[in-house]
Amino acid sequence: MSFEEMYKTNYRIVYGYLINLSKNVSIAEELTAQTFLNALENYKLYKDEDKPSAWLCRIARNEYYKFCNKHKRIESETKLENIYNSADIEEIIVDKDLAIQIHKHLHSLNEPYKEVFVLKTFAELSFKEIAQIFEKNETWARVTYYRAKIKLKERMNEYDK
Repeated sequence: MSFEEMYKTNYRIVYGYLINLSKNVSIAEELTAQTFLNALENYKLYKDEDKPSAWLCRIARNEYYKFCNKHKRIESETKLENIYNSADIEEIIVDKDLAIQIHKHLHSLNEPYKEVFVLKTFAELSFKEIAQIFEKNETWARVTYYRAKIKLKERMNEYDK
């Protein structure tokens, strides 16, 4: 796969991932550009056994953390308004209004739960790809995602009462 093909195929995934991390369009745009610049500079190090999206998201995550360290940004936690707790998280996301509320609530989760949930649910990466990003095994990715779902449901239930 050429770098141009990799860029065209994965731009939206990387950009969406960075929007979820940064919660800021201009920061996501800047970091997406930096991610692909970094990827281009290190393209010869890319291993075909890694899925390009996993490799690029790993670079994007590192760029985001560098940005946060550089700017000493601390995300503020946001409370969630009322949300229905009877439906499964994946089904709720179809409703845009509820998805916005879930995003707000998602920010109160600690890492790596927040990031694994975002990668699985919104970026639609497989557990194997998530494991590659975090340099862990697939079981770790599954368990972390499952725990993130439980924590998110608990927090939604707390605010429903």
